[in-house]
Amino acid sequence: MTTANTHTFDAAPAIEARGLTKSYGGRTAVADLSFAVHAGRVTGFLGPNGAGKSTTMRLLLGLERPEAGEALIEGRPYAALIAPMTRVGALLDAKAFHKGRSARGHLLALARSQALPDARVDAVLDLVGLSSVARKRAGGFSLGMAQRLGIAAALLGDPRIVLLDEPVNGLDPQGILWIRTLMKQLAAEGRAVLVSSHLMNEMAVTADHLLVIGQGRLLADCPTAEFIERHTDPAVYAATPQVARPALLEEAFMRLTAGAAEYSAH
Repeated sequence: MTTANTHTFDAAPAIEARGLTKSYGGRTAVADLSFAVHAGRVTGFLGPNGAGKSTTMRLLLGLERPEAGEALIEGRPYAALIAPMTRVGALLDAKAFHKGRSARGHLLALARSQALPDARVDAVLDLVGLSSVARKRAGGFSLGMAQRLGIAAALLGDPRIVLLDEPVNGLDPQGILWIRTLMKQLAAEGRAVLVSSHLMNEMAVTADHLLVIGQGRLLADCPTAEFIERHTDPAVYAATPQVARPALLEEAFMRLTAGAAEYSAH
């Protein structure tokens, strides 16, 4: 399972947030948030519900306008990118397609809007395992199949940067292993991968680096192994075999974000 070309990058950040702030109805969703995402690694984007992860991704992609700060893709705002699908691909909503179109028709419309060759459509359909259902109506897809179609759309332009918001939702264990392998491969090719997820065990074995936010603020920005060691009970960490230490990520995450979770009852 391979994508198109291997990309090379300089040391500049692929994605950069500088003092991003965004509020809705007087409630601050993102507060003076700054971080950088670099090529060649999978960066996990973690936080409790309501932490501001999805809002941040929308700000990075120019779908929301910040009240302060700026979001940059390879040094430019998303709106200033030329042929943006060849620079950055994103999956924010697995059901963001016309339900009456076939999977191939959906991707073909996207490709032609960006002057991408039709051959890329068939390439990404094969990559995500949807070739056999390419001409079926996407509105009848399961959530897992819709996720695969969304990932195909994100990769359509052979982008150098990939943003995925909860990409494993609806996937079975085989599908989760597939997306884990794909993300690692994309990073190995020199691309920047930013992925949000609530599955701590999955992030422990997939993400090289972690960004953790709570109540819209940055709580941690460090390699995954360092995060686990820093926020785990020293005695437990020392007694845990090396091979099992990734399982401690959930404990480390809960310790760090205990005061930043927000819950509401309706």
